[in-house]
Amino acid sequence: MHNWPSIVDIAPEVADALRRGKPVVALESAVISHGLPPPIGQEASAAQEEEVREAGAVPATVVVLAGRIKVGATARERDQLTASGAIKIAARDLPVAAALSATGGATVSATITIADLVGIRVIATGGIGGVHLGAEQTWDVSADLRALAEHPVAVICAGAKAICDIGKTLEFLDTAGVTVVAYGTDNFPNFYARESGLPAPRRADKPRDVASILVGKRMLQQRTAVVVANPIPAPDALGEREVADAVRRATAQASGAGVRGGDLTPYLLAALADLTGGRSLRANLALLRANAALAGEVAVALSQAD
Repeated sequence: MHNWPSIVDIAPEVADALRRGKPVVALESAVISHGLPPPIGQEASAAQEEEVREAGAVPATVVVLAGRIKVGATARERDQLTASGAIKIAARDLPVAAALSATGGATVSATITIADLVGIRVIATGGIGGVHLGAEQTWDVSADLRALAEHPVAVICAGAKAICDIGKTLEFLDTAGVTVVAYGTDNFPNFYARESGLPAPRRADKPRDVASILVGKRMLQQRTAVVVANPIPAPDALGEREVADAVRRATAQASGAGVRGGDLTPYLLAALADLTGGRSLRANLALLRANAALAGEVAVALSQAD
């Protein structure tokens, strides 16, 4: 039997799947509260859950409502993340949110932490946070990287968010002992673009390959994650130069407006959508679905490998 902390509520379907060793995929919810405007965020979350189910796994979206950590939130519960006062909750914020009865969306770091706590080994997101551009001056490094260095889960993403320095992010992950593979390519993807111009540390071509890597990490007692960088589907991808130019302009806007810290990512994503005429938003939705689908397939393969 699983013994979960008293501040964690697990949906019956998710709890049953975990007890029976069935495939489960955890999904972050900051995409609803801060990543995408309503109702697009809720629609994207629902689409992710649909992709996970079609792959044969159970979706478990992680949210925090009035201090309760929900694993497997309902659509109605996810809708509450768009209310005024909903906050962005990273791993470090979880005990504060619980103590102060806060409501908010779980970031990648919070989702990784809770997933590992309850026994979910596969997570899907859009992109991980990383070392931000200009971090040598700002020291802006995402808490996602710390979580990846501490929890042995597979995180399916489209690489790091476009506002990150990909080279420095890869170096950080290397130093932290995080296993990084690109899915079906030798090139590390760049979120909206299929390539970043940097080689991937390693490559995996099938869901069972990723599952085998995760099994191997457990056998070796490695307490770090596997980052699976899944390139955005080609029809929805933006060009590498277009992304770089839009990010440069959006970053300049943010700097001029004095935006930084937890407000920076949502500001930059909104600015990028404006600068690309909405194409970055459509790309974001496409990669969210693609990552959820692959995560479901990996979770199924992992359940078969155990």
